[in-house]
Amino acid sequence: MQQQGEMMRNSPSYTSATHSRNFDTILSPLVKTGTGASNRSYAFFSIFLFLLLGAFLSTRLLLDPSVLIEKEAVSVTERETTQSPEYPQSTKLITEKPKEFTLNCAAFSGNDTGTCPKDNYPTSFRSSAGEGESDRSPSATCPDYFRWIHEDLRPWEKTGITREALERANATAIFRLAIINGRIYVEKFREAFQTRDVFTIWGFVQLLRRYPGKIPDLELMFDCVDWPVVKAAEFAGVDQPPPPPLFRYCANDETLDIVFPDWSYWGWAEVNIKPWESLLKELREGNQRTKWIDREPYAYWKGNPTVAETRLDLMKCNLSEVYDWKARLYKQDWVKESKEGYKQSDLASQCHHRYKIYIEGSAWSVSEKYILACDSVTLMVKPHYYDFFTRGMFPGHHYWPVKEDDKCRSIKFAVDWGNLHMRKAQDIGKKASEFVQQELKMDYVYDYMFHLLIQYSKLLRFKPEIPQNSTELCSEAMACPRDGNERKFMMESLVKRPAETGPCAMPPPYDPASFYSVLKRRQSTTSRIEQWESKYWRKQNKTGS
Repeated sequence: MQQQGEMMRNSPSYTSATHSRNFDTILSPLVKTGTGASNRSYAFFSIFLFLLLGAFLSTRLLLDPSVLIEKEAVSVTERETTQSPEYPQSTKLITEKPKEFTLNCAAFSGNDTGTCPKDNYPTSFRSSAGEGESDRSPSATCPDYFRWIHEDLRPWEKTGITREALERANATAIFRLAIINGRIYVEKFREAFQTRDVFTIWGFVQLLRRYPGKIPDLELMFDCVDWPVVKAAEFAGVDQPPPPPLFRYCANDETLDIVFPDWSYWGWAEVNIKPWESLLKELREGNQRTKWIDREPYAYWKGNPTVAETRLDLMKCNLSEVYDWKARLYKQDWVKESKEGYKQSDLASQCHHRYKIYIEGSAWSVSEKYILACDSVTLMVKPHYYDFFTRGMFPGHHYWPVKEDDKCRSIKFAVDWGNLHMRKAQDIGKKASEFVQQELKMDYVYDYMFHLLIQYSKLLRFKPEIPQNSTELCSEAMACPRDGNERKFMMESLVKRPAETGPCAMPPPYDPASFYSVLKRRQSTTSRIEQWESKYWRKQNKTGS
């Protein structure tokens, strides 16, 4: 995500055992035991059926290799839970709606010391499941991308996190956040861009309202700048100290920054982007206005191209008098938009094309989740960064990979392929929006925060303390003094009562084999699509089209 404007990896759908069982069921009536000619007839018929089926599959693969996309899925270690649906839903255990707790701005304003109210919100919560019982059904396992929490914290698995390691993160951190006895204290070191720090801290405050008394004491450092800074190579030697634990919104394969949900899940006041829970509903409704088949058969992108060379390069793919690369690209002028009331920036009204392009800015971009939610096929220009959820997505299943060094030709091939294989293209777009709607809803955003902080706190090798120069922050202290979009979005994203159920069940970490399988699946699918693209352009060059 760039400073003034605006990153991937799903378990296979079916196992080979399932296919085997289904196939045996189909063939069983044809191979019943018998004698003489009857046996020979059945044997001949079975052989003929296998030959016919093989010919059909071979012909289909020759005519349409895209069917291999879904076959690229490789098995990973099964979760240690009971069987669950693709998108598990929590089971409500409370029949009566719990009491809501709104802001007590009057008590806060009338407090001469400006301290947070003490008794206006529960400090603990016990669901009706009772002590020792699960707060959710066994099927409510967290989405698979939660497994990356284990990987992100692995650098401190053996050493733990010492006070000295934490203090080294101060070099670039925007703020230190401490949770002590269920209350939040923040020590600010430097200014953040816009209100990134404010809404990030607001997210922490809402997490404690959702799960009061559930988060243990801890201290952490948070950096709100886009690009990650904890270089893995600098801590690779046996004599090197452990890396500083530094939270931020994204990381890449060369860094060890701990990824955390970005501020925009609670609203981006400066550009009028609503909190995620509200916006997700609007995006779902927006998808229903125009069916995929009726959308413009082009690739759409709108954003600020000046923040990165790769975006300026993308603009060369726009429609011109010379050539049509099947891309429709538009510059976003946020200054002009703010003056005109953001009439042209309604994200729910930007789902009118069959394809939407995602391209990074100076680092990852918050625009990614909005693009993926559109039912359109996301054409993802090769990313270098990931946020907390994108490692749970796969090419050919949730998005279509686009070459970074040959964008225009790669985009045109993707659009032409999709318009020729509309059912498959539509399915890719649908898989992405279902992922966003079901696995990235705010319930899971909070649960990701919960599990990350729980696992992080277990690594601390010191007693967390209230920072000397900190300020206690609560919902009243943050929202009551504000106005405009800041106040509006805080009120809109306010957690008004403790969760009725506990957080989802954390999946186990990857074992080496399953971890390798995830990486192999991603790489092999991307390579196969690139092979199709090369074949497509060789044919185009021969025909001169």
